[in-house]
Amino acid sequence: MATKTIGVREEVYERLRARKRDDESFTDLIDRLIDESEGDWREGFGSLSSEEAESLREAAAASRGRLNESAVDRQTAAVDRLAAADDDGRLADDADADDDSDADPGGDTADADDTDDAGGDAGGPP
Repeated sequence: MATKTIGVREEVYERLRARKRDDESFTDLIDRLIDESEGDWREGFGSLSSEEAESLREAAAASRGRLNESAVDRQTAAVDRLAAADDDGRLADDADADDDSDADPGGDTADADDTDDAGGDAGGPP
């Protein structure tokens, strides 16, 4: 059988030597490592049993279902809100904010007859 000489870096040689079994040559080691790396990588991928895998599939499907329901709910709410817009195109929430436009924006001013719960003045100057 013909042989070939190959060069490997020192760290690669050390890694190979660490994996080499006492009863095998470097050729046998390389052959074994190649055999182990061939084949369908999906075979043996993961460590779930069939029952665990099925449970995971069901959980993922349920999660997708909840996500879809949530998206439908949000979309329906947005469509309803747009449908309720007034003639100026203002949404119901925007119209409520505009109704308060004549109110004091800071809420600091008080009328002369405003009193607090304790019956005192509104906290303004005397």
